[in-house]
Amino acid sequence: MKTVLVTGGVRGIGLAIAEAFLKKGYRVAATYSKDEDGASLAKAKGLEVYRADVRSETEIVSLFERLDRVDVLVNNAGVSLIKQIQDVSYGEFQNVFAVNMGGAFLCAREASKRMIPQKSGLIVNISSVWGEVGGSCESVYSASKAALLGFTKALAKELGWSGIRVNSVSPGVIDTPMNAHFSETETAALVEEIPMGRLGVGEDIAKAVLYLEENDYVTGIDLPVNGGFSVV
Repeated sequence: MKTVLVTGGVRGIGLAIAEAFLKKGYRVAATYSKDEDGASLAKAKGLEVYRADVRSETEIVSLFERLDRVDVLVNNAGVSLIKQIQDVSYGEFQNVFAVNMGGAFLCAREASKRMIPQKSGLIVNISSVWGEVGGSCESVYSASKAALLGFTKALAKELGWSGIRVNSVSPGVIDTPMNAHFSETETAALVEEIPMGRLGVGEDIAKAVLYLEENDYVTGIDLPVNGGFSVV
């Protein structure tokens, strides 16, 4: 049985991805940092749940030692920051990169140590449409997600010789707790910009990740899942 690890996997997009793999018969582990309620619900659904701060090298190394084998890693854990650049502190900048990029680095590093001897594996980094096109008042968040895109392509070249595939998925505006701050008016305005005429849902992203798992000659790509939001 293959083991899948989904960081930030107890709610939103991460939970949808974890549940999709669980339904396919995989052993699925999910991490969380603070959401105890989400962790309890995820356990009730049949997920293995581990508390681990992706910013902590010590905690991530310990997590992978406990799991032993990882066949699929989904770097989903992330934080957003909506502020104009002149109001962003350096501490906020560091935290966004520590979670969104640093966490992906630490998990990919530990996963690769196990995947290379296996001569197989898949790493999927969850980026964002803002990593592709940039988002006003989200410059730091956009930069962290753009970094994931470069990381994905470089790792695909580096690890492909070991039979490991590395891809990314870039969600558009998805109906998740991270976007709950939008008012009804703001949400309606966003929907008007989406050719498919609706917000995305977690299952849309989960299907994209499953596609990347099932197609073993696909590596080094970014798969936009945004209902046409980024079409120019």
